[in-house]
Amino acid sequence: MKPLVIATRRSPLALWQAEFVGRALESFGRKVELLPLVTQGDRILDAPLSRVGGKGLFVKEIEEALLDGRADLAVHSLKDVPTHLPAGLVLGAVLEREDPRDALCAPAHRTLDALPPGARVGTSSLRRRAQLLARRPDLEVVEIRGNVGTRLARLERDVDAVILAAAGLRRLGLEDRITERLATDVLLPAVGQGALAVEIRADDEETAALVRRLDHPDTRDAVRAERALLARLEGGCQIPVAAHAEVAGERLRLRARVGRLDGSELLEARIEGPRAEAESIGIRAAEDLLARGAGRILAELEGVRVGLPH
Repeated sequence: MKPLVIATRRSPLALWQAEFVGRALESFGRKVELLPLVTQGDRILDAPLSRVGGKGLFVKEIEEALLDGRADLAVHSLKDVPTHLPAGLVLGAVLEREDPRDALCAPAHRTLDALPPGARVGTSSLRRRAQLLARRPDLEVVEIRGNVGTRLARLERDVDAVILAAAGLRRLGLEDRITERLATDVLLPAVGQGALAVEIRADDEETAALVRRLDHPDTRDAVRAERALLARLEGGCQIPVAAHAEVAGERLRLRARVGRLDGSELLEARIEGPRAEAESIGIRAAEDLLARGAGRILAELEGVRVGLPH
């Protein structure tokens, strides 16, 4: 039997994630090979994602490898996966979510509240920017791109703090660089943050049956709600939307936020219902935000997107 080929980005975190899934599949008796690829998002490091096309830039080449048969599956950070997949591809599994929180790495000051006025905080996320400035409008948010190591290196040069996903730092063995795990009341995570997704061809029943064994039902239902919210709100590019759903028994609770990039307005919705209605809960949360002005905020963002700072 030929090995299963996993398509992945070449970044250290992406390779760790692909190897993690590969080890799980090998425990089921299948040999695995990796197909590391460089995506457009990896190549364009001198412009904000929101200006050059959003998170889909990190999956296009990988999805092409699935569609043309070079790979049998792909492993992604779910927060990098657009809500609309190409025809012929599906999410075959969503693995159990790691810590979904954002992490502050601020060696000199340690916590967000301890950062002095005017401190420079690095992040590439519009979601983080909007929430951070809503809480601390006195900070300067600096656009940074690159892999985790590249972003952390900025701490030694020109920023006082960086904000990264806690899950990524933990997976790379860099948990000691975290000086504060930011509560979701402070920074609500990105849709799907902390979860890994396995993407496969829709007609590949053999691979589907295998990767289904990796699926975590609670995480899948939670991210179904989050991704339904994002699908209702987004215009195809990166937008300042945050969401986090939790499953408890047969109930699902979803919190979501949309905010202005300068922090001057931050809307929040909280919806709860049966987990079987995960998508409906996500759509209801989106409609709640839209009714209170989210559409206006997002429309204004479209108008200023080209002028976002580097």
